[in-house]
Amino acid sequence: MERREISPREGWQARVEAAGFPIHTGDAPYWDESACWAFTVSDIDRLERATSALQEMVLEAVGRVIERGEWWDRLAIPREMIPLIARSWEGVDGDGDPSLYGRMDLAWDGAGTPRLLEYNADTPTGLVEASVIQWRWLQDVDPAADQWNSLHERLVEAWRELAPFLPVGPLHFASLDVPEDALTTTYLQDTAAQAGLRTSFVGMETIGWDEGRRIFVDGDGVEMRACFKLYPWEWMARETFGAMLPRSLTRFIEPPWKMIASNKGILAVLWELFPGHENLLPAFLEPAGLRSFARKPLLSREGANVQLVRDGQTIAEGKDEGYGAEGHVWQALWEPSVPLPRTLSIGSWLVRGVPAGAGLRESDGPVTGNLARFVPHLIAPDGR
Repeated sequence: MERREISPREGWQARVEAAGFPIHTGDAPYWDESACWAFTVSDIDRLERATSALQEMVLEAVGRVIERGEWWDRLAIPREMIPLIARSWEGVDGDGDPSLYGRMDLAWDGAGTPRLLEYNADTPTGLVEASVIQWRWLQDVDPAADQWNSLHERLVEAWRELAPFLPVGPLHFASLDVPEDALTTTYLQDTAAQAGLRTSFVGMETIGWDEGRRIFVDGDGVEMRACFKLYPWEWMARETFGAMLPRSLTRFIEPPWKMIASNKGILAVLWELFPGHENLLPAFLEPAGLRSFARKPLLSREGANVQLVRDGQTIAEGKDEGYGAEGHVWQALWEPSVPLPRTLSIGSWLVRGVPAGAGLRESDGPVTGNLARFVPHLIAPDGR
């Protein structure tokens, strides 16, 4: 793997906007095509194999949490949500309620093995730029090269696979009125429509509960029999309608069992179940004598309230967004074995549990926060 500095395309802003990505620049540039990362086929094979192995371990860990029942409090999962989570894990056919997608954030420097930093299993964003925008970039700058990116095709096919599991009626897509969330949600709505599903968008704030019919309804009073929601399960549990969730028959995507997979405490569960695995970093729900570690809130996002410590000294902290009251996980600090020009987080995407592509984000400091830049990638033939 190699970072290459390149010249941005002329008029790149108009190009990415025409491709459906208006949020390329905020307080600072977000989409950054002044550089790219070049991988070999063997690099991508290693990332794929690591992602597949981690997915298998995560599923086993979720099952163990539900079966053993001893981690609920340690993961700060509300007790009233446990029956809903367990029901979704078993599913109506015993195979569990289906999942659409997720993103594992991996640390890797091209040497050694990729390591899991965290699993964005419930509400991952960064999808449009990973699926569409960087592919359009590749076609413009190096159409002879390849890219680890089958996201769009796999998402459309995934909706076709999920269709038999969804109740009759429109599939609702819900998010907050936040540009990144709305963009991700409407993109997924489009992939569902391409798969032939009837869809309807609803703002999260307009969802209501009809006590007489004991159902969730959209702003027009239409029953929500199935809903993709880009809204964290732990937030849903705290809403006024949270108590109705276990009573509802709405089929949610992502399913309630993702409350376990998306909780950063799963890192400690994984290490307890698979100690020493090459794709994991030591992680604990207490300091455990670590002197170099990343302390992460169980439920934070975008690097918020993360503390990095090396040899007992704090070296960096993420933006304070008020996370942490729910508890923390202590994960051994990962540092590259070879110098990297930027802090790099490799977002390894899964669709229906299968590795489907990568989205790379860079930051100048050691914490990958909400201002980290998205940088495209390509697969170059070995030696090119």
